[in-house]
Amino acid sequence: MSKSVKKVVLAYSGGLDTSVILRWLQDQYGCEVVTFTADLGQGEELEPARKKAEMMGIKQIYIDDLREEFVRDYVFPMFRANALYEGTYLLGTSIARPLIAKRQIEIALETGADAVAHGATGKGNDQVRFELSYYALKPDIKIIAPWREWDLTSRTKLIEYAEKHQIPVPKDKRGEAPFSQDANLLHISSEGKILEDPAVPADLDLILSRMVTPESAPDKAEEIAIDFERGNPVAVNGEKLSPAALLTKLNELGGKHGVGCIDIVENRFIGMKSRGVYETPGGTILFAMRRAVESLTLDRGAMHLKDELMPRYAELIYNGFWFSPEREMLQAAIDHASEAVTGRVTAKLYKGNVIVTGRSAPKSLYDADIVTFEEDSVYDQRDAEGFIKLNALRLRLRGRLLGR
Repeated sequence: MSKSVKKVVLAYSGGLDTSVILRWLQDQYGCEVVTFTADLGQGEELEPARKKAEMMGIKQIYIDDLREEFVRDYVFPMFRANALYEGTYLLGTSIARPLIAKRQIEIALETGADAVAHGATGKGNDQVRFELSYYALKPDIKIIAPWREWDLTSRTKLIEYAEKHQIPVPKDKRGEAPFSQDANLLHISSEGKILEDPAVPADLDLILSRMVTPESAPDKAEEIAIDFERGNPVAVNGEKLSPAALLTKLNELGGKHGVGCIDIVENRFIGMKSRGVYETPGGTILFAMRRAVESLTLDRGAMHLKDELMPRYAELIYNGFWFSPEREMLQAAIDHASEAVTGRVTAKLYKGNVIVTGRSAPKSLYDADIVTFEEDSVYDQRDAEGFIKLNALRLRLRGRLLGR
């Protein structure tokens, strides 16, 4: 892109890649750099990122705690849709990118920056997610994607560049990392290197950091209860919690019992397949128990329509279209359906499983008087004959034409 950039807001973690990017931006563009580090519950100390940015001469440093906003305004709306990408992935990385991008654009407006930059590679989905969000929120923004521009194509070259420019390189970064991880409050993803061959079983004892394996989980089940209001979880075991605190609590419970690890091969938006191991303990509990309260409170037609819309909604988030009009349209319908989703669900956590044991709701559509196997006065079983014959009419007509 044009080198005429005055000030750029960099999504900055303080790690090797983004520290090299920081200096590279200064060298290649001769511009002022503003760093932005988002606390999304990744579980890392973020102050070292500030110190590293200061050491590299950065004057405007943003470190923002976005955990509550992340869960309240991004994770919970997505879970109201029961979103699963390709039937398995709870979209833990995908849903974090639009929030990071939104805050970058806000900082650009606050500081008068004319560009934003990210550290996503040219092979992955994140470059698309970041940049679609940037353009949706500020159509004239300039975007710098160093991995698509520079010739630092290996870890060795990154380390050489860092050493040349006196950028500290931690000892654990000098060796070849066995896999790459990305974490936030919803999940931890592990990809690459030793995980690239989908035929080779993942060494979960090496990889897992938020949860134990099901084999290592306690031999005794633990009972939990979640209260929902208008589609969102609000309490665990009777204790009211904020969105971020609630998800943190579910992560602890799920992690203890080996809940929420998947090993999948997924289709990236850019066209290639990738293998990843994802840890989503709290989200896995939430998904199962939320569906349970919906089973009581959603009409059959509404529930089935939601299930039809879900793959499209999930694909939009995976592909980076959070700020698109079609996602907002789907969200409006999903949120309308969630108005009645209030109630309590109980479950047992046991060796990787979430076993729903009970559900109740003040506006439940479940009527014991109708479904009972005992004698009742509200349902005339003879009505079923006409219902069946009407539904069979087209099948009978077709059968006659086929000579049956």
